[in-house]
This record gives sequence, C-alpha cells and structure tokens, in this order.
Amino acid sequence: MALSTKGQFWAIEIKSCLDDYRVDQKWHEYLGFCDRFSFAVDPDFPLKQLPGDVGVILADNFEAFELRPPKQSDPLPSARRRALLMKYATNAADRLVRERSLV
Repeated sequence: MALSTKGQFWAIEIKSCLDDYRVDQKWHEYLGFCDRFSFAVDPDFPLKQLPGDVGVILADNFEAFELRPPKQSDPLPSARRRALLMKYATNAADRLVRERSLV
C-alpha cells in the first residue's frame, strides 16, 4: 500500500508466478480499500492471465515500470479514506519511533 502525493491509496500485489496468482483468491477484497490497484509481476509472467481493469507493473531485481495503468475506479467513501489515512499515519509514526529507538 502506498499513499500518493495526491492523497490516493495505491495497492500493489506482487505475484511471483502464475500459480501464485491462481491460488490467491483474496486480492479482490483489496479493491474497496484503494484508489488504484496493480499487480507487480516478472517480465516473463503471462500477462493475458491478469484482468484487464487492473494495472500491471513489470519488475525484476533492478527496476520496475508501469506497463499498464489501472482503470479509473470509484473514489473511496470519505469515512473509509479517513480511516485508512489515520491507520497509515499511525503505522508511519510507529515505524519512526521504532527506528529512532534503535539508534
């Protein structure tokens, strides 16, 4: 999950292989919690197996690029966006506290 500079929530699901994609039945549940949803896959992944309305990011050990942006989805409801933003901010603050306590 990432938060863009425009305040959009982006979800990126990494799939290591076709079998990983086929057995994963939960990714549909993420769609209601993000503004953009993409799969990140290896350049050798059979892209025709992925749905056409989600984004595709090709990635290897060194770089990644967006091959296909996701189709525009309905905006998140205000209450859900606020709840996600609060959770995102709390997680970021917790990480910062943990990192500073290690020094």
